[in-house]
Amino acid sequence: MKFTEEHEWLRPEDDVVVVGITEHATTQLGDIVFIELPEVGTIVTKDEEVVVIESVKAASDITAPIDGEIVEVNTALADNPGLANEDAIGAGWFFKIRPADPSQLDSLMDEAAYNALIA
Repeated sequence: MKFTEEHEWLRPEDDVVVVGITEHATTQLGDIVFIELPEVGTIVTKDEEVVVIESVKAASDITAPIDGEIVEVNTALADNPGLANEDAIGAGWFFKIRPADPSQLDSLMDEAAYNALIA
């Protein structure tokens, strides 16, 4: 897995990358009450806003960690946005993206570097 300074995690699976937010991020946000996901087929550019999250504490935007095409979204979050709190790195994933340039993943943090960031 790879991580961003914005507390997103990325897990490569075959030719796509699964993206969500870390447990640290969900702790900072508190109980998530609404998640607006991108449309499947959307072409995104790194650092472009792709997800809107509302929690009991704040509203927050999630940006695209890499360039690519959104190929799937986690529709379970529409009915149960708290799933992101309950299982941030598992069932609470946000979207799957087909990278335009897979080498962009190389510049992201590994787990040890991310743990050092949040320490």
